[in-house]
Amino acid sequence: MGGRRPFGSVRRLPSGRWQAGFWWEGTRHLAPRTFITKAAATTWLSTAEADLARGVWVDPRAGHIRFDRFSEHWLKLRTDLRPRTRELYSSLLRLHLVPELGRLELAKITPSIVRSWYVDLAAEAGPGQATAARCYRLLRAILNTAVSDELLVKNPCRVRGAGADRSPERPIASIPEVYALADRIEARFRAAVLLAAFCSLRRGEILGLRRGDVDLLHATVTIRRAVVSLADGTLYVGDPKTAAGRRTVAIPRVILPALKEHLGRFVAPTVDALLFTGEKGGPLRPHVLQAAWNKARNLTGLRHLHFHDLRHSGNTWAAATGASTAELMARMGHASASAALRYQHATADRDRAIAEALSSLGEQAAASVTRIDLARQVGS
Repeated sequence: MGGRRPFGSVRRLPSGRWQAGFWWEGTRHLAPRTFITKAAATTWLSTAEADLARGVWVDPRAGHIRFDRFSEHWLKLRTDLRPRTRELYSSLLRLHLVPELGRLELAKITPSIVRSWYVDLAAEAGPGQATAARCYRLLRAILNTAVSDELLVKNPCRVRGAGADRSPERPIASIPEVYALADRIEARFRAAVLLAAFCSLRRGEILGLRRGDVDLLHATVTIRRAVVSLADGTLYVGDPKTAAGRRTVAIPRVILPALKEHLGRFVAPTVDALLFTGEKGGPLRPHVLQAAWNKARNLTGLRHLHFHDLRHSGNTWAAATGASTAELMARMGHASASAALRYQHATADRDRAIAEALSSLGEQAAASVTRIDLARQVGS
């Protein structure tokens, strides 16, 4: 009685070592190495047969493509990336991934190689932990695609916590400090400072605002677009950073007079008129706002504050009112697919309550504390 036909075959080479191989879908597949014993060669065949049955077998020759070529192809196929993100990935690849890993074949990028590469990046003499985390996340994403394409069996990125961005905590501005900055920045940018802090808007979202996005009657601002500056100086106008970024935020009533004044003095009467423009009426470039911000920081002695810290500060103030994490995420437009599953959506009524509480904080600060004029400290 005949048994099952054996899978593959082994043969002894003139060197005395054993070679294993099998036919699959019309192609002869050999083991990537030879074996000292026949038993070891047979074990390799059994493992390959089991992997084929489970649908997880990967041709060892598939991972022979070099990382630099695969990553270049990967980036070209990522048509879903925003221009600024594409620029960032291209820069990280050029500066930190390809120089060290580019000539390696995918199959030869081992966990130990990844670990050594990451440690060098995160070292004190390297670009820093934040950059190392971004590079690690990018490498992991690229090699995940290689696994999906059956070029690798497993992703060698296995450094626990390497993708976590542990940037130092940014400072939180007080409400009087924000008013001091708003009072010292150019008048046409005063509303930008208040919107960033009291409505938790990103700089790009502020630059994309138009008159029709601000509803003074109902005290809301709607974020429909964002502006980013690319490396070549081009201004890109697109959707907000995330899907959650497209939102309507309640405006605290304490800053409504400033917004009304800004609309009357600096914004054309048409619905699509930009809220903030350059001196000649064109789109406001980020570096122009940054220059004005730097001047205001110097005048007030608050040089440690970045413009983005206004948004961070506003979110902290909102948290002090008792707003839930879900409500804060909705107000800031900061969410992800996983976050959407974990948190409930905040209601418009609760967002109004947050705005009212923020307004009360602002009014209390204005009533009890004379606005700080830190300009006098510059000379002291």
